[in-house]
Amino acid sequence: MKIVVDTHTHTISSGHAYSTVQEMAKEAPQNGIEMFAVTDHGPAMRGAPYLYHFGNLRVIPDTIYGVRILKGVEANIMDYSGKTDMPDEYLRRLDFALASFHDICIEPSTVEEHTEALIRVLQNPYIDAIAHPGNPQFNVDIEKVVRAAKENGKFIEINNHSFSVRKGSEENCKRFAEKCKELGVRIVCGSDAHISFGVGKFDKVTQLLDEVGMPEELVLNTSTAKFEEYIKQRRDRRSKR
Repeated sequence: MKIVVDTHTHTISSGHAYSTVQEMAKEAPQNGIEMFAVTDHGPAMRGAPYLYHFGNLRVIPDTIYGVRILKGVEANIMDYSGKTDMPDEYLRRLDFALASFHDICIEPSTVEEHTEALIRVLQNPYIDAIAHPGNPQFNVDIEKVVRAAKENGKFIEINNHSFSVRKGSEENCKRFAEKCKELGVRIVCGSDAHISFGVGKFDKVTQLLDEVGMPEELVLNTSTAKFEEYIKQRRDRRSKR
């Protein structure tokens, strides 16, 4: 399966990443990437940018070095009611919005509370996907979360970075992928790159998708046209609110 869109990357603006948008765009084609989302951390993360950073993403060209640039965020889930650190007025302006748990922003709790938070987040019309949900620090009821994604037309991310930095994620990621396949829930693939050389690195993701026999039609990242159509639908939904 060929992945040409990377939906999870971090620039130097995240505070603990090391490349500019231009550097990432220049490197992306080396890994076969035609489009990527800049998803710097929301403002609650230490070292992350202020809200006005996300309000000003419009100054970034839509295409740099022939690579399509999507303006996005990785919002931090702040409590177990599903609140994030990104107000809807900012989220609605973006092309793609991830939300995720980080123990710097929220203390791990119970499976029940983690699950309820992700369900609430998936109900937010301006959040598109849950990032690295396989993180064992925040174990969830996988079936309930995947069903919530299906009910709300949202995505589950399979995160390449998790296999090396979130120890113990492998089994959870596989269970998420299997449940998404079973229930027909679409996924997105994120490198979670924190330096330009990592954009489009999907060795662990593609291996996992091959193992579970994930149908290509459930993977949004295999076509820029497919992704552009999703963005158009997202904008259409926003305009009706």
